[in-house]
Amino acid sequence: EAPRAAVSPQNGAVPGERSKRDENVKRGNWGNQIEFVLTSVGYAVGLGNVWRFPYLCYRNGGGAFMFPYFIMLVFCGIPLFFMELSFGQFASQGCLGVWRVSPMFKGVGYGMMVVSTYIGIYYNVVICIAFYYFFVSMTRVLPWTYCSNSWNTPDCAGVLDGNGNGSAAVNLTRLLNATQKRTSPSEEYWRKYVLNLSDDIGNLGEVRLPLLGCLGVSWVVVFLCLIKGVKSSGKVVYFTATFPYVVLTILFVRGITLEGAVTGITYYLTPQWDRILDAKVWGDAASQIFYSLGCAWGGLITMASYNKFHNNCYRDSIIISITNCATSVYAGFVIFSILGFMANHLGVDVSKVADHGPGLAFVAYPEALTLLPISPLWSILFFFMLILLGLGTQFCLLETLVTAIVDEVGNEWIIRRKTFVTLGVAVAGFLLGVPLTTQAGIYWLLLMDNYAASFSLVVISCIMCVAIMYIYGHRNYFKDIEMMLGFPPPIFFQICWRFISPAIIFFILVFTVIQYRPISYNDYVYPTWAISIGFLMALSSVICIPIYAIYKVCRSEGDTLLE
Repeated sequence: EAPRAAVSPQNGAVPGERSKRDENVKRGNWGNQIEFVLTSVGYAVGLGNVWRFPYLCYRNGGGAFMFPYFIMLVFCGIPLFFMELSFGQFASQGCLGVWRVSPMFKGVGYGMMVVSTYIGIYYNVVICIAFYYFFVSMTRVLPWTYCSNSWNTPDCAGVLDGNGNGSAAVNLTRLLNATQKRTSPSEEYWRKYVLNLSDDIGNLGEVRLPLLGCLGVSWVVVFLCLIKGVKSSGKVVYFTATFPYVVLTILFVRGITLEGAVTGITYYLTPQWDRILDAKVWGDAASQIFYSLGCAWGGLITMASYNKFHNNCYRDSIIISITNCATSVYAGFVIFSILGFMANHLGVDVSKVADHGPGLAFVAYPEALTLLPISPLWSILFFFMLILLGLGTQFCLLETLVTAIVDEVGNEWIIRRKTFVTLGVAVAGFLLGVPLTTQAGIYWLLLMDNYAASFSLVVISCIMCVAIMYIYGHRNYFKDIEMMLGFPPPIFFQICWRFISPAIIFFILVFTVIQYRPISYNDYVYPTWAISIGFLMALSSVICIPIYAIYKVCRSEGDTLLE
C-alpha cells in the first residue's frame, strides 16, 4: 500500500469520503491483479456459456447468430463491461455506494441487487442439480445408460442397449408409427427420475430430497469460499476459473471423433440468413451478451471496487470479454458434435434432438458420456466442470449482495462482522431456493431465467449509461478515467458510451415488446398467472429506479426538479 501515498490525498475520492487509501485498507483489496482477472473470467464464463449460448445459437439460425452476437459484443458488451469496471474501481464502492456520483439514480443499484438476488437463487439450483449428477456418477455403470430401469417407458431407445435397436430399428419404428416419439434414457432419467416432473407449474408435488441435500451442499461451498470475502474467493478462483478449460478440451477431442459429429457442427455453423431479420434473434444476442458478461448484475462494479485505484481496467475488460465469447463458441462445438452424434443415432434431424434450457446440459451431455470408455470418470469430470463454472458466477453474485449491504451500512461494526452478513444472505438464498427443488421446480427455474434476468438487465444498463454520461456528465467521467488510468478512454468507447450503446439497447427493448411471445417448456405452455408472475419479477428490479428517484426528489430541499 505504500506507493499509494505518493498520489495526492484526494486521489479519486468521492466528495464526503476520506482519501482512497484508508478506505481500501478498511475494505481490503485483491491479493494481486491475476485474482481479479480470474474472478471476472469465472464470473463472466458461467453455465450460460454451456447451456444457454449453444441453445440460443441453434434456436436462432446457427452461424447467422454469430453475426448479431459479435456486433452486440463490440458495440454493447465490451463498452458496458469497461464502463462498469471503471465505475466500480473509481469509487471503490459496491453497486449502491457508487451512486454517490448521482444520488437520484441509486435505484439502479437497488435494481442490480434485485436482479442478483433472483439469479443467485435459481443459479444455485442449477449447480445443485450438477452436484446431484456428480454424486450419482460415482458408480460402475451410469444410471442413465440403459432403458431397463423402473422409470423408463417403452419409447426409450438406448445408445448402448445390446438388443440391436440401432438406428435401423429406430427408423423402421418411425415409419410404422410416426406418432411415437423415441426418447433417450438420459432424457427419461432427467424428467422421470431426477425431476420427477409434474404436469403443471402450479402442481408443486413434493420436494425432491436428493436435490434439496445438494442445494445445501452448494450453498455451504459458496459460503466457505466467501468466508473472508475476496481474500478467500481470490485464492479459490485460481482453480475454479482455469480447470473448466481442461475438461472442455478433453470433451471437445472426444466429441469430434464421434460418428455424426460433423453433421452437428455443420448445423451449428451453417447460417440461416433469413433469421437475421427477426428481431428476436437480435434481442437474444443482446440478452446473451448481457447475461454472459454479467453487465447490469452489479457484480462487475463490486469486483472492480476491490482493485487498486490505478489498475488498468481497460485492458482487463477487453481480455475478459473476448475470453468469455471465445469460451461460448468453443463450448458450442463441444455440445453440437454430441448433438449431431445423438441425431445420427436416433435417425432424426439435429433440431429434434436437444431439450431446451438446462436440459441440454443434463440430457445431451450425459447421453454422450455413456459412450466414452470409463464413462463414470468423464461424467464426474464433466459435472465437476459445470459445478466450477456455476460457482465462479455464484461467488460474485453473493459477494455483490454482501458488499452492497456492508458498504451501505458502512460502520466499523458491520465491516468486522461481514462473515455473518455472508452467512445470513446464504441461508436466505437456500430457503428461497427450496421451492425450485419441488417437482415443478424446473418450470419455476425457467420462468425466473426467462423473465427475472433478461430484459430488466437491458433497462438497467440503459439507465446506467444515461445516468453516467448525461447526468454525471461524460466530460467528468472521461477526466476521472484519465486520472485513474493515465489516459482518457479511446474515442470508440466515448462514442459507444454516449450514443451507440444506449441506442442499441433502446431499439432492442422496442423490438422485444413488439415481438414478445410467451414462454413454453417443451410441449407445456405456461398459464397466464405464471407469466404474470414472470412479468412482476422483471418489473420488480426496474421499478426500484423510479421509486427511489421519486423518494429522493421528495426528500431533498429545493423548489424545482433541477435543484
